[in-house]
This record gives sequence, C-alpha cells and structure tokens, in this order.
Amino acid sequence: MLKDRVRVPQLRGLRMRLVVAFALVAALTAATTGGLTFREARTGVLQQSQDTVIKLLRTQVDRLAPELGVPPSEFELRRFAASVADAEPAGTWRVLVAYGGLTATSAPDDPFEELTPALRAAVDSSTATVFQRVDSGDHTSLVVGMSVTFTGSTPAETRPASGVQVFLTVPQTTEQAYVDALVTAVQRATVPALGLAVLLALLAARGVLRPVRALRHATRSIAEGRLDTRLAVDGSDELADLSHTFNETAAALEESVAELRGMEARARRFAADVSHELRTPLAAMSAVTDVLDEDAAHLDPDTATAVRLISEETVKLARLVDDLMEISRFDAGAAVLHLDEIDLAESLRRTLAARGWTDLVDVRLPPPDALRGRVDPRRLDVVVANLVGNALRHGARPVRLRLYEDGERFAVIEVLDSGPGIPDSVLPHVFERFYKSDAARTRTEGSGLGLAITAENVRMHGGTVRAANRLEGGAVFTVELPLRRDESTPGSGQ
Repeated sequence: MLKDRVRVPQLRGLRMRLVVAFALVAALTAATTGGLTFREARTGVLQQSQDTVIKLLRTQVDRLAPELGVPPSEFELRRFAASVADAEPAGTWRVLVAYGGLTATSAPDDPFEELTPALRAAVDSSTATVFQRVDSGDHTSLVVGMSVTFTGSTPAETRPASGVQVFLTVPQTTEQAYVDALVTAVQRATVPALGLAVLLALLAARGVLRPVRALRHATRSIAEGRLDTRLAVDGSDELADLSHTFNETAAALEESVAELRGMEARARRFAADVSHELRTPLAAMSAVTDVLDEDAAHLDPDTATAVRLISEETVKLARLVDDLMEISRFDAGAAVLHLDEIDLAESLRRTLAARGWTDLVDVRLPPPDALRGRVDPRRLDVVVANLVGNALRHGARPVRLRLYEDGERFAVIEVLDSGPGIPDSVLPHVFERFYKSDAARTRTEGSGLGLAITAENVRMHGGTVRAANRLEGGAVFTVELPLRRDESTPGSGQ
C-alpha cells in the first residue's frame, strides 16, 4: 500500500490558483475598464467646463472691450476686470487685466498667483485664447488668457491686438467633485466584479476538481489493491479522455495482475505438490542411506565415499523439501501459531544444544525465568537455528547470541558474527526466497529459504527482523518479538 503523500499547502492547490487567476483577471479588467472610463469621462467633464468658460469669457470681453479708452486708464482696467468677473453668477471668477505696466484685478489686492510665466508668454506671442490647468494645493484651477483685439469684421484671431490682456482663473471644484464621484463609482463597481469573479472561479474549480478528485480516489483505491476500480466517463473534454485512459490502464493492470496471480498460484501449487510427492521416496532413500552409513566402514574406500556423498545429498534434499513444504504452508495460509509461555533464554540454549553449537557460539542470555514470553516454541527454534546457522556458514567466529528485554514490551534477539559483512547491494534482499548475492554460485549448503522462513515466522508473531552491518565488522540480525505474558493463547492462522 502506498503511503499518503504530505498534504500540499492550500495556497498551492488548484482551487486557489483558479480563484486567484479569476480574481486577477477580474481586477485587471475592472481596473483597465475603470481607468479608461475615468480618463474619458474626466477629459469630457474638463473639456466641457473649459469650452464653456472660454466661450463665456470671449463673449464678455468682446461686449465690454469697446468701453475701454485708448490708452485705457487704471480705473477703466479695474472696472473692466470687475465687469468681466460679474459674468459668472456664482462669483467664482477672478480676473486680472493688464496693459503695458498697468494691472488691475477684479478683487482688491489679488496676487493672482495661478498666473504662470509660461501662460503670460503664450498670450504675449499670440492673439489666440490660451489656457492652463494649475494645481492650487487643495484644488485645481483653470487659468485662461487672451488678448483684447480691435473690433472689426475679421475673425478675432486675425484682428490686431489692442495691447490689453485679460487673464481669468476659475476653481474647478465642481468638476473635481464629478471626477471624485466617478472614482467612487468605479471603486464600487470593482468589488462586485471581484466577487463575481471569485464565484465564477469557485464554480469552474468545482467542475474541474470533481473529476480530478475522483481520479485521485480511484488511483488510491488501485494502490490499495482494488483493481476493479473504474471512473465514470462524462463528456468529451480532456478530463473525460483522462478518465477513459485511466479505465483502460486499470483494466489492463487488473488483467495482468490476475494473470500473474494465477501463474504464482500455479507455481506455489506445483512446488507444494512436488514437495509432497518427494517426501515418500525421500523417506525410503533416507532409510536406505542410514543402513548404508552403518555398513560404510566395511566397504571399499571408493564405495564408502560414494555412500557418504549420497547420504549427505539426501539429507540436503530432505531439508529442502521440508523448507518448501513450510513455505507452501505460509503461502496457503495454513501456518498456525501454537503459543505457549516459556523461558526464552532456556529455549535458545536448547536450540544451540540440539545442533551441537553450544561451544561454537558465545551467548549472553538473562538468568533462568528472568525473561518469559508467549511464543510458538517450534517456530522460535526455527528462527534462532536459521540465524545462527547462517552466521556460522557465511560469517566468521566469534558468533554471539544475545537476548534482552526492550522496555517490557519486546524481547530482542541478536545474532552477530565477525565475518566480512553483507554487501550493501545484498542487504535489501537477504530475506527474499532463493536470493543469491553471487549469480555464479549455483550450490549452497542451505536451501536458500532459511531467512525467508525466518522472516515469515517472525511476522506471524507480530514482530520484526532486520539485517545490518556492524561498524566494527560483521553482520548483525535483530529480531523483535512482542511479549504476550498476559494474553490467552491465540490460534493465528496465516
């Protein structure tokens, strides 16, 4: 079963990316539309206000210009400025009239700070009406300048200038209010647009993520072994194609796995049948070789050697058949634990003594009855015998066997040797069946199933077994068996 991956942060999820993308598009669209609308509306408002002011100013100047003397006096300039300012009923106009070195304003002592040198120079160089918008701190003012021309039938732009210049400043507070109201309207329209974009993004994400979530659940189901999992295919878009491809892949995988399982089951059944059929002739062969072994001393040397070789190979064959039968029971789920509370240290001593290894292995075991546990004695004997035998065959002396208790929960058995250790490439495979680290080595003293049987027996007890290399040299096999001192004896079928 595959482990669940670490959950991806939500900000990086597809749903959030869709929402952010839609929101950014909506914000960009609203900002662009609002900006263009604002620019056009602002230009229109200011243009209309400017045209109205200039037209009214020109009309008033043309009406009052004939009343000026030639040259005009300061009093006439002051009266002219006041008359032009009175043309605006709201009283927002401020007028400055200049002739040569004389100036007069519509309001006494008005500094007329809005008049810039650039605007004055433009009026000096042309008879056309010029204007400029000036920022006056808290508001913007429109400053208009024009030269008073002599009357006549020709257009005002071509008439000769009289020397009198009129300057007008108008605060554009009303226009600014219109612009501010427009900005507020754009801002208020942006919020619903963003809300709508988020809603659309959620709906789109829901439509996209529904088949993606279904695909994720189906993939996890496949990983857990439910190979008959299939997706419902709706529509004809890319996600539907993906679901269809997943179904085809799952069907092909199910068919391949079913075929492999069938082949594996037939292979296991064949091994079990062959092992079972071999036991009867092997029993007869073993009986014959026992008789021959007893008479080997009375045979000629060549015949005695052949008899001993046949006897040794018969023993190896019998051991291989026994191991195959044991593996077959594991595969068939027929292996059963027969638990009994025993002295674990005494059980390990009996295992070494039964095989004549007492003098070959250094033991570090607790005192009698110091460490007891509920285990299957026969299977514990197999585990210890396989590990110690493996250390004696493939390692080097001294070989040590340790037993100790780990936190009152586990009994730990360690088998250590002083050999060259296990190659790193071999370590992950030491508990596999028939695995050989040297492909050229076709014969071994063991069956190639000892460590696999050991791992199965440990697993049946609910424990673990692992292999590693020691820093000081040699290999170490560690078995952890859970202690069941207070449990009733279970029959655990595997």
